[in-house]
Amino acid sequence: MIYFSIIIAVIISYTLYRRRRARALTQVILTDSQKDSLAKNVDYYNQLSETDKIYFEDKIEQFLDDVRIEGVGLEVTDLDRLMVASSAVIPIFRFKDWSYRNVTNVLLYPDTFDEDYQYEAADGRNITGMVGTGYMNGQMILSRNSLIKGFSKNHGGENTAIHEFVHLLDKADGAIDGVPENFLPPASVKPWIHMMHQEVHKIESGHSDINPYAITNEAEFFAVVSEYFFEKPDQFQTKHPELYDMLSRIFAQNPAKDIK
Repeated sequence: MIYFSIIIAVIISYTLYRRRRARALTQVILTDSQKDSLAKNVDYYNQLSETDKIYFEDKIEQFLDDVRIEGVGLEVTDLDRLMVASSAVIPIFRFKDWSYRNVTNVLLYPDTFDEDYQYEAADGRNITGMVGTGYMNGQMILSRNSLIKGFSKNHGGENTAIHEFVHLLDKADGAIDGVPENFLPPASVKPWIHMMHQEVHKIESGHSDINPYAITNEAEFFAVVSEYFFEKPDQFQTKHPELYDMLSRIFAQNPAKDIK
């Protein structure tokens, strides 16, 4: 028992050392108040072990150092920044030293917007999140209303911000195509594609509880099931065990077991 206690003390000491070292390299340092906000508003963080919470905080700080979060038609709050950063960190939490190199700015809109990035138009405003392309490359646009809803108690397994960051993770191999080749062993690519197409047929025939938006294309399928995987892991594992196992491999996480 004493030996075990010594090991735990060494692990915690090393983690704190790494955190102090990271602080020397980062400009953003989370305050106790911000950590309290994470605990109150981000279930994923709140259910982590104390050691993993420290690691999560480090990744939040790194993200906020690297990515600028700006409001369009609104003033960005501290909680907005923490929610955006949490959405980015959750999918990559188990990827050591991995960071988003394909986004520099996140633009927060008050609500939905159209394909021309307009949020004041009377018609055509049905987009809640988008990864920019062309002249908007490196930008992400999110609806603040959808951001807040994704972290509410009544989110229903959907989280727009996580959805969009999964698109960026998918894009890391050069294409947003639903096949994150940087995170899948080559032997798993064909089984994953086959699995996607099987589930799409189930959705189309009304035999799946996955959001029908997933049938739009393979990229949207990957992002939609990833939302479900992180937001309702127990339910997702029960209803879609093969999909759950594949996503566990892709994200190197087992939230149904590890996040309690």
